[in-house]
Amino acid sequence: MSRYIFRRSVSGVLLLLAVSLATFFLIFAGGDPATRMAGESGSAADIARIREAYGFDRPIIVQYLSWLGGFISGDLGQSLYFNLPVSSIVIERLGITMRLGACAIVLAITIGVSLGIAAGCRPNTRIDRFALIFAVVGQALPTFWFALLLVIVFSVEYPILPSSGLDSWRHYILPTVVLSYFAAPAIMRLTRSGMISVLDTDYIRTARAMGLLPRKVLMKYALRNALIPVVSLSAAQFGYMLAGSVVVESVFAINGAGRLAWESILRSDLPVIQALVLCFSLIYIVLTFLADIVNAWLDPRMRMS
Repeated sequence: MSRYIFRRSVSGVLLLLAVSLATFFLIFAGGDPATRMAGESGSAADIARIREAYGFDRPIIVQYLSWLGGFISGDLGQSLYFNLPVSSIVIERLGITMRLGACAIVLAITIGVSLGIAAGCRPNTRIDRFALIFAVVGQALPTFWFALLLVIVFSVEYPILPSSGLDSWRHYILPTVVLSYFAAPAIMRLTRSGMISVLDTDYIRTARAMGLLPRKVLMKYALRNALIPVVSLSAAQFGYMLAGSVVVESVFAINGAGRLAWESILRSDLPVIQALVLCFSLIYIVLTFLADIVNAWLDPRMRMS
């Protein structure tokens, strides 16, 4: 197990280095960053001062190593729009998005796995058809439309729940439901197909023939193997929620990392954009790494891969 963890750790570090290279060169994607920062009215002297102040006059490899060292030490530079340290802005906004995403993925896993088990154990029944309809509707429903619909129903027509901010636990309900409904259908479908496949294997039939309790056969033998792909999918869905939360945060007026990314793109705040891209990538890599460890624990055969 330790060798497996070491191999996955090395792969994660190499992937993060590759992402950091791509993220660093984002600042040069649109040409000379000093010229863009100076604006159309900027003079040659202004461009030269900006190039010297931000280190754009140094060799490119020196700039990259300096930027990467700053990220490792927590110094992500200064925001061009807010005129504040990027690290303080990103940490505050990312914490909001992480809390919202954690609530949403827990709800999505609870709904998706429960429905998937029920549908997989009773295929071609009413519960199975209901689960499939739930999945189809969830995957076809636009996130922004669903969010606006919930706001109209539960905040305007029937003012039960607040529609903006995250001041109390009640504020989390509507955005959590929207984000979880984005991920739950995929989790449900994968759990259902996994249960149907596992329940048709020889070792499950043998366990039943030995007189084991149906609950024990389902929970100890069938579910353990059926959940292996679900773990990887859940980690990926959590990463998608964090990086793609801009729509939900915009509809519900939540000042999270997704909304910050959108605002930074509109304002060409390159240091913030770089920091967010690298932070989201780091979170996604860590989630994938943890999912691999859990899967290796569930299925020891994966440790040999």
